[in-house]
Amino acid sequence: MAKLTYKIVEHDGGWAYKVGETFSETFPTHQDALRAAEIASSEQQVAGATDGIQYEDAEGKWHEELADGRDRPQTEVSD
Repeated sequence: MAKLTYKIVEHDGGWAYKVGETFSETFPTHQDALRAAEIASSEQQVAGATDGIQYEDAEGKWHEELADGRDRPQTEVSD
């Protein structure tokens, strides 16, 4: 099972959470970013429907695959 960590960081004149190399939108306060990360983290663990997804990799190549809606990662928020 994959594990995702939501890290609270200063970003673009405010605060954001970061998962891997991806930043969230910028929030005005640390507390706002922390709360958004907690919400996103908990929603990431909710099972959904199995569905087709498309995503772009680090080299700019697009992929299509079937994502099992029950295969959810473990998540944590690192402040």
